[in-house]
Amino acid sequence: MHPFFKSFHYALKGIQHGFSAERNMKFHCIAALGVIFGGVLTGLSKLEWLTIIILIGGMIALELMNTAIERTVDLVTDDFHPLAKQAKDLASGAVLVFAICSAIIAMIIFIPKWL
Repeated sequence: MHPFFKSFHYALKGIQHGFSAERNMKFHCIAALGVIFGGVLTGLSKLEWLTIIILIGGMIALELMNTAIERTVDLVTDDFHPLAKQAKDLASGAVLVFAICSAIIAMIIFIPKWL
């Protein structure tokens, strides 16, 4: 079982690196704290909390994957290559799509509570 538990250690190191070194991860975490604070103030239902938790977890996981892709591309080549740029742009695009969808869902949840 030792290698199994060691994999958790490596995963936690990756998460720690993402939080400490990535500007966008910091932004997402601040936004998540704002959403959680808003959820506490507005009294979200259990289903709304589940939705928010999935969105926050998905956003953080996707940002970590984006960072991993960027690091891998940077490791493979120092030169400009159109495919390397596409890989980075596609990964960033995936984060943006999820962020927009998350914002829309947050509006669907929160706007009726504010009105």
